[in-house]
Amino acid sequence: MKLWHCFDARSFRALWALEELGMTYELELLDFPPRAREKRIFTVNPLGTVPVLETDQGSMTESSAICEWLAEQQPQSGLGVAVGHPDRPAYLNWLHHADTTLTFPQTIYLRYSYLEEAGRRQPQVADDYRRWFFGRLKLLVSTLESQQFLCANRFTMADICVAYALSLAEDLGIDADLPPLVKDYLARMTGRKGWHRAKTVQVDAAKALGIEPIAPARLIRAAIEKSAG
Repeated sequence: MKLWHCFDARSFRALWALEELGMTYELELLDFPPRAREKRIFTVNPLGTVPVLETDQGSMTESSAICEWLAEQQPQSGLGVAVGHPDRPAYLNWLHHADTTLTFPQTIYLRYSYLEEAGRRQPQVADDYRRWFFGRLKLLVSTLESQQFLCANRFTMADICVAYALSLAEDLGIDADLPPLVKDYLARMTGRKGWHRAKTVQVDAAKALGIEPIAPARLIRAAIEKSAG
């Protein structure tokens, strides 16, 4: 398998999953944003985005779907939740909730706070989507009030997908408002050996290519704050 990835982008979900599973893969690290700086991404994805996971059975471009598929390749790992399990509905719901409900509003916040040129930034739009993100954390908080993991009483791909969305809040600098239960959950998830192995892999790959080993959101924020200060 070959994973096309940008440092700390949504493709980190797939990288983390691969490291948790101990699977063999090739990592193709690209400079962010790949559609502007790494035109070869278009040879594997017409959208020019990451992740792309190339497999013998075809290519995949959705981070949560990649995690689900990887778990199915190694059912003995326990990182998936099988059809027929009582928590299968919750598992699938969290996989989709992670991206469509939690990650999406943060990408809009990032765009209208930092990515757009100064004249096109929209502070009100950005703040609306920041509020949307925090409003949608209610489901996660209610779940964490009674359990350590999101489903099946164990660590699964659902935790990978949701924890990444929460780590993105850190990169965006809005994590101070995360509820205590959520902060504790994120600390547990990012304390895993698989998380740290994935971080090490991407840092080593970035340094080898001369790419700044810092999340793009953090780099962009720092540059804008420096110019404004």
